[in-house]
Amino acid sequence: MRAVVLEEFGGPLRPRDIPQPVPGPGQVLVRVHASGVNPLDTKIRAGQAGHARSRLPAVLGLDLAGQVVETGPGVDGLAVGDEVYGLTGGVGDLQGSLAEFAAVDARLVARKPAALSMREAAVLPLAVITAWEGLVDRAQVRTGQKVLVHGGAGGVGSVAVQIAVARGAEVFATASAGKADTVRRLGAVPIDYKTPVAEYVAEHTAGAGFDIVYDTVGGPVLDASFEAVRTYTGHVVSALGWGTHALAPLSFKGATYSGVFTLLPLLTGEGREHHGVILREAAALADEGKLRPLMDQHHYDLSTVADAHRAVESGTASGKVVIDVRG
Repeated sequence: MRAVVLEEFGGPLRPRDIPQPVPGPGQVLVRVHASGVNPLDTKIRAGQAGHARSRLPAVLGLDLAGQVVETGPGVDGLAVGDEVYGLTGGVGDLQGSLAEFAAVDARLVARKPAALSMREAAVLPLAVITAWEGLVDRAQVRTGQKVLVHGGAGGVGSVAVQIAVARGAEVFATASAGKADTVRRLGAVPIDYKTPVAEYVAEHTAGAGFDIVYDTVGGPVLDASFEAVRTYTGHVVSALGWGTHALAPLSFKGATYSGVFTLLPLLTGEGREHHGVILREAAALADEGKLRPLMDQHHYDLSTVADAHRAVESGTASGKVVIDVRG
């Protein structure tokens, strides 16, 4: 089969013919139609993601959408012909989605939302699982709450906004001034990210703070999140809480913090069933018209993966980038 292979970190992504995988116990063989590109994919390629390092030579690509063409022993609930999507590889020793076929753990995929194309479905898994684990699993977002999403026009942030809105919360999101209309279309009240924390907390919560603050940016934004959260019952969640931070602002409020590390089931094998559960829930939201990714309109294929990575790295992409694996 045709694939794109990374032979050294920081080196080029080279098209290669490699053996087609055979599905083992509990696996399905997926004919990959589309591979989503995340900022993490570019960091893995560059050797800048120690928490997600692949064993070289490697086929990268975290997210996929495609069709099941074969099932291994012990697979229940999926059959040949099913269209699926998932966060299935591209880390550790798991083959990624930049290939014509991938043998993947059936627990990591779910049937693709009928309302979305293969391209749209392929960019959702990492973002939707990250957003869901933070908002639903950790913070238990619900009707009546005020939720602040930092980076509300980004890949994870835009999905987080839609999940919170779908679950009945009043949602606010920080973004650049140029992204304000995008945030509004997603259903949230835009806040210019340059606005001082005290100012927007006073304006939108009468000084009380937000019930949930989801940080998708990290660094100083996580520190700002500790300032923006409500006393006692407030909950801060971060998908990028990897630095050194002073917990005093959070502790003095008696509020709580949760971290999200979406790759853990891929790296350890533990908790993979829950990824499938989240993807099924997300598919239902998408089919109800409540969840849709922001898509970059450029088309890339296996011969132009490097161009796709450059678009993500440079910030010139307008929405999520996808590789068309099957033309």
